[in-house]
Amino acid sequence: MTTQHDVNQQQYQDKSSAYLNSQVHAQGIEFEKICKTLEKQSFKRVLDLGCGAGHVTYHIAPYVEQVIAYDLTAEMVGLVVEQAKERGLNNVTGQQGAAENLAFADQSLCAVVSRYSAHHWQNVPQAMNEIYRVLKPRGKVIFIDILGNQQPVLDTFLQSIEIIRDPSHVRDYSLAEWMNFAESAGFKIEQVEKQSLKLDFKSWVERMNTPPEAVATLHYLQKKVSDMVKNYYQIQSDGSFQSEVLYLVLTKPD
Repeated sequence: MTTQHDVNQQQYQDKSSAYLNSQVHAQGIEFEKICKTLEKQSFKRVLDLGCGAGHVTYHIAPYVEQVIAYDLTAEMVGLVVEQAKERGLNNVTGQQGAAENLAFADQSLCAVVSRYSAHHWQNVPQAMNEIYRVLKPRGKVIFIDILGNQQPVLDTFLQSIEIIRDPSHVRDYSLAEWMNFAESAGFKIEQVEKQSLKLDFKSWVERMNTPPEAVATLHYLQKKVSDMVKNYYQIQSDGSFQSEVLYLVLTKPD
């Protein structure tokens, strides 16, 4: 039986280089905010959860004692460890695993950062409980992810193009859903911000090696939706568009 984890691994096992070289993933206003938070708190042991090609790891490593690059896909973990050595970052280790089952002792991590990963997870509430378990009191978790929408017409469009482009997509969650996940796990919500992310259509589909028939379907959907949807996502003639992004900081109480 094929699980969601199997689908994720199949989709990403040969795409580590594409994500390493992706400007969308390598750049972002959130990196400065993440580093400031970690440096201010003098955190020692930090988990890059769903590390992908490791862009979070490379940015935060100079500010903490140890970064653990953690991902479901072994090829991604291997790439990050190799790249960290090439960049002179000697405090980076790698570990393969799922977000829903973190192989760390209770209260053993100072902070967790997860960027553009949670929309692939099989069970976000379970992962949230695991993050809470492994964090020390006053530990922080920082999430950056594409936001879903509470308006059905906007949300249906976004989820549709996401899964057509990448079958490992599970869901872009709305702000209300994120608040529920956080509070149900016991976290205190410290900071909530929204950002905008511009996505170039050509590189967006090439990065995932989306097949031509799926690309054609994406263009079809973009042309057929209402003007409200086109305006909200700022859909351009070449298919490029814009998404809302969540920047969320949570704290584990004493």
